[in-house]
Amino acid sequence: MSSNRKRSQWGEVWRRLKRNKPAMIGLVVICLLIILAVIAGFIADYDNVVIKQNLEERLQGPSSKYILGTDEFGRDIFARLIHGARVSLRVGILAVGIAIVIGGSLGAIAGYYGGVLDNVIMRIMDVFLAVPSILLAISIVSALGPSLFNLMLSIGISSVPSYARIVRASVLSIREQEFIEAAKAIGANDFRLVMRHIIPNSLAPVIVQATLGVAGAILSTAGLSFIGLGIQPPDPEWGAMLAGGRQYLRDAWHVTTFPGIAIMITILSLNLLGDGLRDALDPRLKN
Repeated sequence: MSSNRKRSQWGEVWRRLKRNKPAMIGLVVICLLIILAVIAGFIADYDNVVIKQNLEERLQGPSSKYILGTDEFGRDIFARLIHGARVSLRVGILAVGIAIVIGGSLGAIAGYYGGVLDNVIMRIMDVFLAVPSILLAISIVSALGPSLFNLMLSIGISSVPSYARIVRASVLSIREQEFIEAAKAIGANDFRLVMRHIIPNSLAPVIVQATLGVAGAILSTAGLSFIGLGIQPPDPEWGAMLAGGRQYLRDAWHVTTFPGIAIMITILSLNLLGDGLRDALDPRLKN
C-alpha cells in the first residue's frame, strides 16, 4: 500500500508540473541539452574538430559551413559548445551530488540528534556561510590546482552549508511526527529511522534546491574558467570560451555571444524547472 501511495503522490506531482508551462519549457530545454551532450562525439570529432587549430579559418562568422562561426583559433564554435555542455553538466551534477551527500548527512545528524552535536555542526556551517561561496571555491581551486575534479570538489564543498541547513530543518519537523514515534515503539534503530523514514520524507526541498544548485554550479564553473581557475585550454568550456573571445568582441561578436547565450539559456531553464518543482512538490507555497 505504501509503495502505491508513493507512486500516486509522485504521479500527482508530475501532473502539477505538467500544468506549469514555463517549467515544462525548462525541462524540454534541459533534456535537449543533455541529449546534445551525450551525442556530441557523434556530431563532431573531439580531436579533429573541437580542439584542433585551423588558423586559416579563424574568426569566421556564422555560415552554412560553420553554423555558429569559428573562434580565434579557427575551431568550430558549435562543436565546442556541445562538447562544453558535457563539462558544464558533469561539473554541475557531480558538484551538487557531493554537496547533497556531505551536507545532507551533516544536516540529518544535526537535526535528528540535536543538542551539542547539532550546535557544533551548525556553527561550523555558519563559518562556511560567512565566506561567499565563489570565494571559497576560488580558494580551494587555487590551493589544489585547476582540474576537473578539483573544480567539482570546490564547488561541491562551497555548497554544503545550504543543503545541511535545508535537511536539518526538514528533519527537525519530521522527527516529531507520529509515524516516527511508532517506528521507535516497534524497535527501529536510529539508522533505520533516518534512512527509511526521515530522509525519504525530506527529499522535496532537497530536489528543488538541487535543481537550482546545478544552475549555480554551472555558473560558478563558467566564472572560475573565465578567470583561468577552471577547465584549462584547449578543452572546451563555456566560461573559458567567453574569456578567450572577449578581446575580439568588436570584430567577431559571435565568439563570445553564443557561449554567453548557452550559459543564459541553461541557467534560465534550470531556474524555471526549479520553480516549477517547488510549486508541484508543495502547492501551498504558490498560494
